[in-house]
Amino acid sequence: MEPEETKEGQATNLAQSAASKLSQMSERTKQQLGNVIQEPVRQKRIILVIVCVALLLDNMLYMVIVPIVPDYLEGLQKAADHALAIEPHTNSTNSTMHKTPKGNFDLQIGVLFASKAILQLLVNPISGTFIDRVGYDIPLFIGLNVMFLSTLTFAFAENYATLFLARSMQGLGSAFADTAGLALIADRYTEESERTKALGIALAFISFGSLVAPPFGGILYEFAGKRVPFLILACVCLIDGILCLTVLKPFSNRERENMPVGTPMYKLMIDPYIAVVAGALTICNIPLAFLEPTIANWMEDTMHASQWEIGMTWFPAFFPHVLGVFLTVKLAAKYPHLQWFYGAIGMVFIGASSCTVPACKNFGQLMIPLCGICFGIAFVDTALLPTLAFLVDVRHVSVYGSVYAIADISYCLAYAMGPVAAGQIVHNMGFVQLNLGMGLINVLYAPALLLLKNVTQMKPSFSERNMLLEDGPTGLYDTIKMEQREKKRKGLCTTIDEDGIETFAQRSYSEEESSGGEYA
Repeated sequence: MEPEETKEGQATNLAQSAASKLSQMSERTKQQLGNVIQEPVRQKRIILVIVCVALLLDNMLYMVIVPIVPDYLEGLQKAADHALAIEPHTNSTNSTMHKTPKGNFDLQIGVLFASKAILQLLVNPISGTFIDRVGYDIPLFIGLNVMFLSTLTFAFAENYATLFLARSMQGLGSAFADTAGLALIADRYTEESERTKALGIALAFISFGSLVAPPFGGILYEFAGKRVPFLILACVCLIDGILCLTVLKPFSNRERENMPVGTPMYKLMIDPYIAVVAGALTICNIPLAFLEPTIANWMEDTMHASQWEIGMTWFPAFFPHVLGVFLTVKLAAKYPHLQWFYGAIGMVFIGASSCTVPACKNFGQLMIPLCGICFGIAFVDTALLPTLAFLVDVRHVSVYGSVYAIADISYCLAYAMGPVAAGQIVHNMGFVQLNLGMGLINVLYAPALLLLKNVTQMKPSFSERNMLLEDGPTGLYDTIKMEQREKKRKGLCTTIDEDGIETFAQRSYSEEESSGGEYA
């Protein structure tokens, strides 16, 4: 009996020692992984990956429905018509049932496509302020969760109302995820060259998502059904959300509590420099937003294009967009004082390309101006998005939620107007006039970017001091700081003698005062 008991004891000891070793190894691995994640340079790169994937998903979901939803809704409508047709005594009404929904069909599609941008436009003022209050990580995580639910709703939607709900939910998620993501990049990448490069990479992912989504959605919809493309996007969104939860730890990291309160959005909106940038971002995206819903019908009418040609029209434009981002990042690193000029060049490119679209006679010719439009947009976005963060640094408080909410509002203005207004303009004035008008407005707006010429000469201001001067003292602490600053300006500094009595001594002009102005 004793040898058996001894063997059992040895087996138990072995099992215990193996379990303790495994526990130690897992703890060590977890600690090493935590150290890798928390290492500043690596963490910045991981954050950039998280944000880029979020932007890629948002834009893929935005464009993936282009080949899917119209055909799917048409199928639902035919099924409904067929169900009505087989009922008795409905032969006389059947023809009218075909005509009335068909008349509303284009309007339904336009409203569905625009609903995302419209809701995003309405939510952005709230999301920007919320981001400034709580930091960037929680809103990013909230946005990813809402986008995940929206994607699942798209996958299982069986009627127009559910599709509309899913599209609107996507706008809500985008208002938080996109704005928080761009603001997070601006916050973590403080060097201007690094920030421009990181935002350029994010823009490349936006472009890739927008341009690869229609072929991706169309092919999977045809061969695997409606649900598959949305379920794939939902899985990627879930993985990105888990990565965000692991790396950023949104609900345990409270370091933003002691950070300064951001400048209110209405003050940023009336800043002339920010207003010029926001106007440029809106106008440069108008050609893209207005052509997407109208170019398919024009191609069918004028060049009798097939469905695959219409589907592939925008795909080659991804490559000049990436080239534009690359060139702008390289030029900005070498000549950072010419950011305004790169934006103006981009707007001229967009204007010239937009004007040449109606002159195209076939599918191959049409690719050239569309590539020119995307190349110009890359110049404008890559030059002006980092400029927004720089303007906040030098003229306001370095909190970026509200300023990137303004940038998001600028994009949404163009994309909310596009599906609703473009068709009406084409109907009333014609496709040629639409393109000439969009080209002209881009070329005419380009000189306005001259107002940004001296932006790089500004010096970063001290947010606490500027806020005190601008808004006046609001409490005892602010009043004391204001009085001390006034004394310093007069050449006096406050000292405390041995008896605890405050005295004033003459003081030389220090470096702090010399750096108080906005301009170098």
